[in-house]
Amino acid sequence: MRSAAPAPRVIAVVGPTAAGKSDLGVFLAQQLGGEVVNADSMQLYRGMDIGTAKLTLGERGGVPHHLLDIWDVTEPANVATYQQLARAEIDRLLAQGRTPVLVGGSGLYVRGAIDVLEFPGTDPEVRARLEGELEEHGPGALHARLAAADPEAARAILPGNGRRIVRALEVIEITGRPFTANLPSHESVYDTVQIGVDVGRPELDERITVRVDRMWEAGLIDEVRALEERGLREGRTASRALGYQQILDAFAGECTEGEARAETVRATKRFARRQDSWFRRDPRVHWLSGAMEDRAELPRQALALVERAVTA
Repeated sequence: MRSAAPAPRVIAVVGPTAAGKSDLGVFLAQQLGGEVVNADSMQLYRGMDIGTAKLTLGERGGVPHHLLDIWDVTEPANVATYQQLARAEIDRLLAQGRTPVLVGGSGLYVRGAIDVLEFPGTDPEVRARLEGELEEHGPGALHARLAAADPEAARAILPGNGRRIVRALEVIEITGRPFTANLPSHESVYDTVQIGVDVGRPELDERITVRVDRMWEAGLIDEVRALEERGLREGRTASRALGYQQILDAFAGECTEGEARAETVRATKRFARRQDSWFRRDPRVHWLSGAMEDRAELPRQALALVERAVTA
């Protein structure tokens, strides 16, 4: 039943992978006369469907979804570009009297869409030098340098994430300020209600295991093989996506397909913990239980939360 209460300007549904964000986003959009704006960085890529749990057309319940399948797998992710695209979609929907429902677990993308956040520029020479050092010495050496220059950034960036380490060091060199000084504050651009879907760690871990198993059964290996022919291995961002990176390693003979599957489960569980930690730091997120025993009540509770926010 459609809600009679007016919706806030923007709704954001956030939380870790496998928590149930996508289905909740569809429900809220249906009830509030809205449309979904994707905030999952890997669902921006064309052809990365199974491994990113992208909703099928049937699963979208007739709700228009925006910012899916907009980049080729060879293109590197760019949060600044995403910010421009997301705000254009949000502004367009608002002008049409529609409710933008931002859905995704990519924390910086969510913040880039709805919060005051300016991205420092890039310096091709500095970037090329740092990438050369990454290639020569590996991410560990650069992460140690980052830890000395900006300990907080080093704690937030995994030692093996060379791309993000290079970007942090580049920003520090260009701006002369810590990388963390450029991270977003809790200052919103839009009147937003943020809903976090909370699932306890044991249950979430089990959901992740089941999800990965289903991805394998649905043909993830064939999806990666097809994308490899389209340049996936050369894509600096897409090739590192969970599941895709592990299967590419198997194709290269670095592990078996069974080992790739097991590592995808482990890596996804670690990633979900980092997602949860990111969103927990934001006091504006209203957390609702998405646990199995509460799942039937989650849509109703989320809708009631939105309506209370409007009338408060």
